[in-house]
Amino acid sequence: MFKKILIANRGEIACRVIKTAKKMGVKTVAVYSDADADALHVEMADEAVHIGPPAAAESYLIAEKILQAAIDTGAEAIHPGYGFLSERASFVEAVQKAGLTFIGPDPKAIEAMGDKITSKKLAAEAGVSTVPGHMGIIKDADEAAKISAEVGYPVMLKASAGGGGKGMRIAYNDEEAREGFISAQNEAKSSFADDRVFIEKFVEEPRHIEIQVLGDKHGNVIYLGERECSIQRRHQKVVEEAPSPFLDEETRAAMGAQSVALSKAVDYCSAGTVEFIVDKHRNFYFLEMNTRLQVEHPVTEYVTGIDLVEQMLRVAYGEKLVMAQDDVKLTGWAVENRVYAEDPFRGFLPSIGRLSRYIPPKETENVRVDTGVYEGAEISMFYDPMIAKLVTYGSTRMEAIELQRRALDEYYIRGIAHNIPFLSALMAHPRFQSGDMTTNFIAEEYPDGFLGGALSENVKEALIVAATFINAVEQSRASQVEGQISTPAGPQDQSWVIGVDDESIRTRIVPLQDSAEVAIGNMRIEIVTSWLPGMPVMQANIGGRDIAIEVDKNPLGWTLTTDGVSKEIRVLGEKASQLLELMPEKVAPDTSKFLLCPMPGLVVSVSVVEGEEVKAGQSLAVVEAMKMENILRAEKDGIVKSVSASAGESLSVDAVILEFE
Repeated sequence: MFKKILIANRGEIACRVIKTAKKMGVKTVAVYSDADADALHVEMADEAVHIGPPAAAESYLIAEKILQAAIDTGAEAIHPGYGFLSERASFVEAVQKAGLTFIGPDPKAIEAMGDKITSKKLAAEAGVSTVPGHMGIIKDADEAAKISAEVGYPVMLKASAGGGGKGMRIAYNDEEAREGFISAQNEAKSSFADDRVFIEKFVEEPRHIEIQVLGDKHGNVIYLGERECSIQRRHQKVVEEAPSPFLDEETRAAMGAQSVALSKAVDYCSAGTVEFIVDKHRNFYFLEMNTRLQVEHPVTEYVTGIDLVEQMLRVAYGEKLVMAQDDVKLTGWAVENRVYAEDPFRGFLPSIGRLSRYIPPKETENVRVDTGVYEGAEISMFYDPMIAKLVTYGSTRMEAIELQRRALDEYYIRGIAHNIPFLSALMAHPRFQSGDMTTNFIAEEYPDGFLGGALSENVKEALIVAATFINAVEQSRASQVEGQISTPAGPQDQSWVIGVDDESIRTRIVPLQDSAEVAIGNMRIEIVTSWLPGMPVMQANIGGRDIAIEVDKNPLGWTLTTDGVSKEIRVLGEKASQLLELMPEKVAPDTSKFLLCPMPGLVVSVSVVEGEEVKAGQSLAVVEAMKMENILRAEKDGIVKSVSASAGESLSVDAVILEFE
């Protein structure tokens, strides 16, 4: 086996590869940019080499720097992770020319499958079912609209060298096709240095299901079951699971057989993924092949018991696969959620900044956290906003989902916005729990954006009980006088007025021997917990139900978060509650006449000028953040009074881009 390898990546995937390498006794070398000098993958590796400025185009995407780092440290092989140089055939050729081993497939397979246009042609030749579309190069937006109309709307415009949801747009008419082509082309050029875009028919009511393949250098290829990846936002996967709740054995076998046939057609060796779009009748169509490790690979590892990173290293070293197709058994169920630095309450806009608090759920045999950050680390504007992947495993699908819900509630992140409330709401959604999903799930279930999880009566009751207990403990603690004998530090027999939204509920807490009871009207609900002031998460049993609740102080009480619901709970005495009702309501400032930058980012373009009349829905500006372009549109008709920002300018949140009359 290799004695030392270099990981040409960063973040959670670099940390993930390092973990397996250490388990195998292989030393590791990390590379890092200026922005990642204090990153977790740098700390975990045996050695680390600085490779340049923060921008990926000046560091992680410079093949010469990566190769020189490997040569200088005596690394024998390079693992690319995913993204960056992982699917660039020229990089593999350079690695091999330098006398090193690339831990992944050969350049031929990467070149054939990494290009979406070429891969679709090869798939068709190999007898793999493909989606109708136009695989040729498209020269401009007008031609994109013409071809789209010929294919038949709706269509998908996709970057040929794309991945991770970048360089993809759906168009339902000529205008959207033109606009989508330009945006997809710009994103593709920025992210992949390749602006080619192709068009294919968009299958409505689709499911996104992919097959994990594994091949060696001796002609052996097997498939390791499937992953359901239908819960997506802007074509970016959010939730993945294995196996799929939709496939039957016959469809699974057919998809697996086609994936193996395609892999063998390009002499594929390493871990790879063949992605399909599947309609409601279980007809499946080839989308693309990712010639690398996938973000969602942990769910496959859970249900098969196979460490995919270990297999990649062994295959690259020249070893034969030790398992045959008949040896692959799918056992249990695994679910993965991608935890992102983005604000679901503001249209999922990226969030950057420092993690002032970062407490992930405790890892166990059935709970896994793949992350590349730590408390105090910074989420940079230069890279993907993923914080971690949270993976849970159970003997059944519902068991895995329930473990996810509990683990998400235990996740405590402060300093930046994050999508955990949204993920919790997804896990609790009846439609998701039933397995009834398509890639349109989020758009259909949250047409007006995410406004928070549903406040069920059970959750509301738990928050009221928790707030009463927390406040009683805090008040009791505050009454203690150092050095004097006083009342016990636990909750005392007290009454409160609890405010939830516009509702006021009177509660009373009664301490018991090892717990407490909270009276709400005629109900008496027991709470058992070891929570103490200062603990960010309350682990409790409330009314016989185990629950985890995030706890934050606010001026009038507590902000409590659980199950995708975050509520500001007022906890006041009777007199204070009466006085609060007399307070005037604070009115938020009117910003309707301004177009404000919704997140920190770079202005790509401003498409209007002073004095111009604009219509609702018209594009006003494009702002790029974390490698994604965001089109800002007019919410209503108006006239531009002034323009305050220009292309190339970096803006902070709520910076004024333009003002209307």
